[in-house]
Amino acid sequence: MTSSSLSTRTYLELSEEGGGAHKFYEVIVDGTDVTIRYGRIGESGQSRTAGHATVAKAEATAAKKIAEKRRKGYEPAVAGVRKRRAVTRRSIVSQRSTARQAPVLWRFRSGSPAFGIFVDDERCWVGNERGDVYTLSHQGEVTARYGLPDGVKCIVADDFWIYAGCDDGKVYDLGAKIPHVAYEIAEDVDIYWLDIHDGVLGVSDVAGRITVIDHEDEFQWARRSTGNSAWMVRHDEAGVYHGHSRGVTMYDARTGDERWSVPTSGAVLFGWQEGGEVFAATARNSVDRIGKNGEHRSTYRCDGAVFSCAASPDGRYVFAGDNHSSVYCFARDGRRLWKLATGCGSAYSMQFHQDRLYIVTTDGSLACIDASESAIMAAERGSVPEPVCVKAPAWDAVTPATELETVRAAEISDADGIVVECVNEGGRLRVRVVSDGYDPSLRVQFPKDIRHPGARYVVGEVLTSTSGGFYRVRGDIRRLR
Repeated sequence: MTSSSLSTRTYLELSEEGGGAHKFYEVIVDGTDVTIRYGRIGESGQSRTAGHATVAKAEATAAKKIAEKRRKGYEPAVAGVRKRRAVTRRSIVSQRSTARQAPVLWRFRSGSPAFGIFVDDERCWVGNERGDVYTLSHQGEVTARYGLPDGVKCIVADDFWIYAGCDDGKVYDLGAKIPHVAYEIAEDVDIYWLDIHDGVLGVSDVAGRITVIDHEDEFQWARRSTGNSAWMVRHDEAGVYHGHSRGVTMYDARTGDERWSVPTSGAVLFGWQEGGEVFAATARNSVDRIGKNGEHRSTYRCDGAVFSCAASPDGRYVFAGDNHSSVYCFARDGRRLWKLATGCGSAYSMQFHQDRLYIVTTDGSLACIDASESAIMAAERGSVPEPVCVKAPAWDAVTPATELETVRAAEISDADGIVVECVNEGGRLRVRVVSDGYDPSLRVQFPKDIRHPGARYVVGEVLTSTSGGFYRVRGDIRRLR
């Protein structure tokens, strides 16, 4: 179901080849009313509306009707749109590295080429082309599994919040037990990469555009670069750093005004930011270090096209992964310190954390490389540990759902969480805090797919955004009844 201004709407189609069925079925819940519209695709069809005693009964009727049609082969669709959104996936013809083997401590095979990675003090995240997302401990133990509806483009962190951007155009919040839709990107955007800062989403695409969407999933601004194939977007409080086929361009985060543009050694294939600098991996075998003031500072030379890069938090080391299954480490001044083989394909993405380099690769692996000085020296002499092959438990994946656990209001105390309410404001569904001690004029960033007008929810925490302009929920969400 998707939310419109006053109702929830589910649109299904049944289209068979060879002159078979070509029909649609739509269910609209508006308060206590349920409207059914059906007919041939391309025609207005027939409709009927029935009233119910309560909203809950209306929703139950709608769910029953939808389930009946799903059993008959109807599938969710977008009215008037028959083709799937355009999707471009990264493709590397990965060559075998001739370098010595890197000291891989452990490796987890996710089952499909993997693009998404995020590592913090608590866990490692990996997301692959099948939509599988796993979390692992730093010792390589699998701790959770999610199943998203489409391939994972990237996994990004925004303070406490973790998001997965997918090929279906949706960005899923993975901060609770169940994934929820936080943003939906327009159908005509062939997404290449995403980044989020303080609830504001930046989207780069095949046409070389950058589009910025706010915490309420509302369009803010868009710009077209001088290049195309924009594989890089990085975002902070000052700007949006957009890497494309002609270089890197910085835009003012609030207004979208261009601040500077710097040509790079080749087309940008990946981007990283650390402190006051951004790093652009290029197709011309290099990583370019650029100050956030627009100053080109260093170039790091590799032996193949560079599809991923990262830096240590202090900027002392710069890492790169090429299309020949090699990873590199450079000193700040541009000196190559080492080059080693991954042993598990080319790195689509990477992150450095506490003397370890984590990579996700073309064969779907999440690999943990010991990047300490002693381990690297031993590897260059040919001495490496036997990597631990991590196996995924046979767990069912946790999938997105619009149905929430419910709880009676009388059972909730202040210690159980914060109460928020969904209201209709000018044709848009907004969420505000009901519990005492919060500013009722501030809106709450809240999942799109579970908003229902008049509904109240209890959430684990409500935190003020960095900008102070809105609230953000954290933790599990339950619906009050």
